Amino acid sequence: MIYTLTLNPAIDYRMDVKNVIYSETNRSQSEQISFGGKGINVSKVLKNLGVESVALGFCAGFTGDALLAHLDECGIKNDFIKLSKGTTRINLKLFDQICETEINAAGPEVSENEKAMLFDKINNTVTYGDTVILSGSTPVGTDSGIYSDIMKMLSDKNVIFVVDATGELLKKSLVHKPFLVKPNKSELCALLGKMLEGEEEIINGAIRLRDEGAKNVLVSMGSEGAILVDESGNVHKIAAHKIDVVGTVGAGDSMVAGFVAGIEKGAEFALALANACGGATASMTGLATKQAVEKLMGRLYSLL
Repeated sequence: MIYTLTLNPAIDYRMDVKNVIYSETNRSQSEQISFGGKGINVSKVLKNLGVESVALGFCAGFTGDALLAHLDECGIKNDFIKLSKGTTRINLKLFDQICETEINAAGPEVSENEKAMLFDKINNTVTYGDTVILSGSTPVGTDSGIYSDIMKMLSDKNVIFVVDATGELLKKSLVHKPFLVKPNKSELCALLGKMLEGEEEIINGAIRLRDEGAKNVLVSMGSEGAILVDESGNVHKIAAHKIDVVGTVGAGDSMVAGFVAGIEKGAEFALALANACGGATASMTGLATKQAVEKLMGRLYSLL
């Protein structure tokens, strides 16, 4: 079974405004509410591809109740720890003619007891050979070692770990040799503490993460495509699909879902499916559908 972990889920509130004028009253042209968080986005795209998963994590308050109801409606199995205080966060995604701006809330605080409850649930749920996808930010009350701690706890179960996180969350996970890490270009630069210019430097940066423990390193680069350094040390490159970009929210999560869904057919196919899932999400309002992914995959591959 595939498990996705979302410690700090969110309700994303997208507003499209023709031209944002700061310090003035602005009126939106359209609004959309979507339920997510990185791990939940992965579960939703996996569901669209016909792959089952179980969503785990924390939720809180009336917004948390709405999130769980949405997952039930989507047919996504879920087993969240309900926090005693606070509310699941609402994030603002503001789009205008020039750019997209995200304002992400901090989220509710997690107590030590609630953290222990989550660890017990994960340890009692995940079985030998399962896949666990650890992605996104962590809420107040947790620290940058939480993903590493979870991986250590499950170390005797031969779990396939996927980590899509930034900074110390990702760095501390590498000692446990995750099957896949997926930084984007800017996250890779931040992790290595330097700007990476050109394809060769990006490849070398990915190789460095592999040397530090990751088996496969997938670097997403937006309109520049993606680069994968696989567990055999082979370098795979793929160009971005030519699409009209509607928004990039969830595109990276969609790539993770595509890679996990496609890896049984090999690294090259997994990269192509990841690229198509990311492109499909970027080309539409919402997350990639199977139909949109199949269209981008074209005649090169049969889907799943």
